[in-house]
Amino acid sequence: MPIAYVDVRFCAHATEDLDKVIEAVQNVLPSDHIEDITFQRSNLEGHYGNPITFFDTRIKNKKAVKALVENISANLSSLDKEELGRTINRCVEKGSLFIRLDKQAALKGKTKFATSDPIRIRIRFRKNKTEDVIQICREIGLIT
Repeated sequence: MPIAYVDVRFCAHATEDLDKVIEAVQNVLPSDHIEDITFQRSNLEGHYGNPITFFDTRIKNKKAVKALVENISANLSSLDKEELGRTINRCVEKGSLFIRLDKQAALKGKTKFATSDPIRIRIRFRKNKTEDVIQICREIGLIT
């Protein structure tokens, strides 16, 4: 397995339904490994004093990591894969690929990239060179 671990982070703002945000994230996670994935939960305060619930986990289980990456790869549109392929140099740093998924789309069972208020995913590869990460992403179908 060329991937060491995957970090998943997301926030639920006071204006969002916490259960729906969690459901959206669970739609991205591999269904047969949801019970194995535990999130740390922190209560934060926004700029204007608004409550924010922050969730964070690191997935190290090889089967769960493989299933998660395969799930993302299988459900990304070809346009998103092409876009990632074009911009991957900006998304890779020191052996990690950073992607952001749309929470609203995830709630509807779709996997697509987002820029604002996303589900943040860091895929940490066992190799550090950007060229190696790009090649692995191509092999696992994350980019075309």
